[in-house]
Amino acid sequence: MTDCMNEDWARLCRLLDDDPQIVAAVSQAVDEPWLVMIEGLDDAGALAYLEPGDTGAQLADALAGLPRVFATAVDLDAVGDVDSDLATAVAVANEMLDEHGLALVYLEEEPDAYPLVAVSADDTEEIVALAGRLGHVARTH
Repeated sequence: MTDCMNEDWARLCRLLDDDPQIVAAVSQAVDEPWLVMIEGLDDAGALAYLEPGDTGAQLADALAGLPRVFATAVDLDAVGDVDSDLATAVAVANEMLDEHGLALVYLEEEPDAYPLVAVSADDTEEIVALAGRLGHVARTH
């Protein structure tokens, strides 16, 4: 990786989670730093790993275990009540999390995966831009 790419990867990892092991693993990645980063977020407990067909109940359960969401003590019952589709449940969750300065960011991976990370709402634009600059897709809903 070039120095600029290393700086972008390091910055992206720090915006997504404060675990220094993620930055270290990504900086040493040979082939797929994006997948290494997602795996590191999952290992750190910072990733809500869902499937596109999941509902609000699965999202609420996954979000409850994320440290940043847990720290807010937000009541996720309204998210769990969404039976229609995951995108609607994510929108409800984002509305609730916004009151606490957080937002969910989707990190594109496999077609049957729906990885979400809770980040500072102020950092979402930079996260999306960095991911794009690195050739990957991160988006808010």
